[in-house]
Amino acid sequence: MDLTESIRNASLIWFDPRRLYHLVAVFCLSVVVFKVSRLFLRRKQAFKDLEQFPGPPTHWLYGHVHKFLQDGTDLDLFLKWSEQYPYAVPLWFGPFTPFLNISHPEYVKTILSTTEPKDDLSYEFLIPWIGNGLLVSDGKKWFRHRRLLTPGFHYDVLKPYVKLVADSTKIMLDKWEEYAEKKEYFDIFQHVSLMTLDSIMKCAFSYNSNCQTDGGTNLYIQAVYDLCNIVNQRFRTFPYHSDIIFHLSPLGYRFRKACKLAHHHTGLCRNLVLY
Repeated sequence: MDLTESIRNASLIWFDPRRLYHLVAVFCLSVVVFKVSRLFLRRKQAFKDLEQFPGPPTHWLYGHVHKFLQDGTDLDLFLKWSEQYPYAVPLWFGPFTPFLNISHPEYVKTILSTTEPKDDLSYEFLIPWIGNGLLVSDGKKWFRHRRLLTPGFHYDVLKPYVKLVADSTKIMLDKWEEYAEKKEYFDIFQHVSLMTLDSIMKCAFSYNSNCQTDGGTNLYIQAVYDLCNIVNQRFRTFPYHSDIIFHLSPLGYRFRKACKLAHHHTGLCRNLVLY
């Protein structure tokens, strides 16, 4: 009887909710300490790897993110740093994420000819949108996909599409003529993106979307712009590099909503081709 009573009392002590909360708290704290330690070790290794490349002063928390105001002067800042550091300049996006911005042709040639894996951070942000295809994959998977696609880009295959691409380009240039006559500024990225999409829709799906002339009311076009802006904002905001934080944020909700719309449009185009 005493033995049974002792076992029951020990069980009550072990399953005491307060002890359980303490164990959960200790586990969570251990995970946080482990994650933070890995981040600081990665930061230390990054400083060691980039010590041979001088660059502009960094803020301990923001890195260089606060220097890019997205007010039209960012490119000028890149050009200024490229003149000061003519080979390569390290840029920090937050306290733990550095990138080496290459500006010398010989360095660029080396990077483009390498078979090393692609960046596993910024490309990863695109996977929920475009999937793990040719753009973001590497290694054997990239080589296999590239080998399958290469015959489709042969000159004889692309030749019939020249007129379609030329028609899309003419629409874009006509719009530029109107801006030139009015002496108005415009965002060239938006126009080139629309022309590219128009060409792809005509060549790949035999579908005339009129996306260049519909005044920006196309929901798919707006979703693509939103996705580009959100990925750029996530890249610039280092807490959003965490999948959990990004998923719980309003920006993550907008990203999932835009992805859903873009995937729905892609599905409609796929069904159009199949039928």
